[in-house]
Amino acid sequence: MEGRSVVVTRAAEQASRLVATLAHLGATVVEVPTIAIVDAPDGGVALGAAVAALDRYDWVVLTSTNGVARFLAALEGRSTAGVRVAVVGPGTAGALRAGGIEPALLPERFVAEALLAAFPPGPGRVLLPQASAARPVLADGLRAAGWEVDTVVAYGTVPARPSRAVLERTATADAITFTSGSTVSGYLAAAGRDAVPPVVVCIGPVTAGVATDAGLTVTAVAAEHTVQGLAAAVVAALSPPSH
Repeated sequence: MEGRSVVVTRAAEQASRLVATLAHLGATVVEVPTIAIVDAPDGGVALGAAVAALDRYDWVVLTSTNGVARFLAALEGRSTAGVRVAVVGPGTAGALRAGGIEPALLPERFVAEALLAAFPPGPGRVLLPQASAARPVLADGLRAAGWEVDTVVAYGTVPARPSRAVLERTATADAITFTSGSTVSGYLAAAGRDAVPPVVVCIGPVTAGVATDAGLTVTAVAAEHTVQGLAAAVVAALSPPSH
């Protein structure tokens, strides 16, 4: 990775682990945050009300560290006794454990579809705090499995506008990483398709699908849908083929 440059498009407040991992591997990292994380439009009122009545629920399902942070803030030290918490990946699980809660369910693959496959059948009630633009697959799948699902907007994403100077640095980069569909659309809106480096690496199949639908050629998809898995996929994509 020495001498290679990699564009990181993740929101600034979330990018540190990926940036540090790539830099440790010897890459020059170009940070181009194309989205910013913002509070829910209601300021968290709906989530606070749901958490205040947490004993109504059998499960809480959290799909991101952003959701975990806002769920823990809404808890305000309340006990989660009697409620099981499911998470979609190890990063989310780690954030939950840091808040003193052990997840009851973590699927083997870190996508919503795998969580659905591992989730027990209903009946019962599920609280699903999520992003304003979250895919409906999880809520729809849980309802199909017999659960009553309350979806609550916990946070949102908005486009960030990188400076022209930052965008100019992407023109000569070797690779670009995308960690969500919103980073794909955010980057293309800010920089355009002509400014996409030759190697495109996505954290998972959903993100890769958005990139492909936008007309990009995806070079690699992380086998493990985590920051470490994404970094490993970048290394593999930029390594010369062995003979």
